[in-house]
Amino acid sequence: MKKQKVGFFQRFLNVVETAGNKLPHPVTLFAGLALLVIIVSGIVSYFGVSAEHPGKPGEIIEVKNLMSGEGIKYIFTQMTSNFVGFAPLGVVLVTMLGIGLAEGTGLISALLRGFVLSVPKRLITLGLVFAGVMSSVASDAGYVVLPPLGAVIFAAIGRHPLAGLAAAFAGVSGGFSANLFLSGTDALLGELTISAAAIIDPAYAEGMNIAMNYYFIAISVLVLTVVGAWVTEKIVEPRLGEYKGEFREKIEKLNGVEKKGLVWAGVSLAITSVLVALLILPEWGPLRGDGDMPIIRSPFMSSLVPIIALLFFIPGLVYGRVTKEIRDDKDVAAMMSATMASMGMFIVLSFTAGQFVAFFSESNMGLVIGVYGAEFLQSINLTGIPLVLLFILIAAFINLFIGSASAKWAMMAPVFVPIMMNLGYSPELTQMAYRVADSATNIISPLMTYFAIIIAFAQKYDRKMGIGTLVSVMFPYSMFFLVFWTLTLVVWMLFGIDLGPGSGIYYTK
Repeated sequence: MKKQKVGFFQRFLNVVETAGNKLPHPVTLFAGLALLVIIVSGIVSYFGVSAEHPGKPGEIIEVKNLMSGEGIKYIFTQMTSNFVGFAPLGVVLVTMLGIGLAEGTGLISALLRGFVLSVPKRLITLGLVFAGVMSSVASDAGYVVLPPLGAVIFAAIGRHPLAGLAAAFAGVSGGFSANLFLSGTDALLGELTISAAAIIDPAYAEGMNIAMNYYFIAISVLVLTVVGAWVTEKIVEPRLGEYKGEFREKIEKLNGVEKKGLVWAGVSLAITSVLVALLILPEWGPLRGDGDMPIIRSPFMSSLVPIIALLFFIPGLVYGRVTKEIRDDKDVAAMMSATMASMGMFIVLSFTAGQFVAFFSESNMGLVIGVYGAEFLQSINLTGIPLVLLFILIAAFINLFIGSASAKWAMMAPVFVPIMMNLGYSPELTQMAYRVADSATNIISPLMTYFAIIIAFAQKYDRKMGIGTLVSVMFPYSMFFLVFWTLTLVVWMLFGIDLGPGSGIYYTK
């Protein structure tokens, strides 16, 4: 029998997977990276490497030596805080309390079965990627909710669960800066952009708004949904092949009790949603903010994690009572405890990953790397589309070193926004180019704060899943998202379409 010819791209992904899987276990890897940061910080500090802070003229940023007495003191005194303060830890555990109860009672299983029985199979991939892209309106909660649900959905219809997990992860992370609604990301990045624009033209900055990218990010939802679904079905799923793991989920029709449970769960969800809305929409709502964007800039946006947990917990509780899966409070406690027990690997990963992220930030090495990258772009003196393309590539590269979108933009905006304005390009365009770059490479960066939990989810279906395998699976999404999203921005520039309300492509004094 003639062997099927393997294309260059597939061979490349095989090399990435093989090389990446030779890396140690993620727990060990993050511990090693933390140690490496300590050593490198000492070496770089010894040679006096420094840079001028882009947002504070005259202030010199020096690499902190974590091998010094003060550095060692920091390492030991902050180790617990670095673990507890690791960004995804609280988000994941709190959200999983609600999801765990909904899963334990069978609510999620019933919903998934109803979904796959009612939706044409050919639309499931599109729906999953679309849900992932839209999840950014709920901040980081999509990382916790959708990838495991995507895996279960695919397994339930006889497809490879890792393909479902990958499609959801691609939508959530790669499409984080695309949405049909404004989100906290728009407010956070927008304020930083407005401040950076004020360096050059305070009057122009005063007229800017945080919806400056809304038209573009709304169209981006369609672009990324189609591209993500195509990559899943044409590249990722064929490469994964037939799933031969232990996890199986048969699709059975809902019985009468389950249907009744879903109805009452739906009623409870509606009531809960109304009660939450009463905390936000009225002017007296305690979770409502002040100013011209009272929903976006509000305590509500900071409360999305517990709210999402409640939106799973209450319907799960009601469903469990109706179906008799929950008879008393002991059943509730047992289901929630079982969920926390399943998060053991993630908690261990959070300890070592938290140390690495904190050490890298404390050493200032990420900031210095970013400054030198910005200076390089300025020295090349490019203009037009080539300048925007190079900026996207540099921002995408920096994203591999600094995971936080706001932290990177706080560092980069004071440098790049004035540069682009001086060359005749609007702050709104610079911000959108940054968002394209930042989102597209999130899914292949092991330094992205949620990368560890995605590996933990994936290991349920493939115990040998390593960083290399996950990167090789996600790499096509990253590259295709980067290419097609960038092309969309280039077309936008060529036609001179506004990026948002009153937000053009070009800047004139």
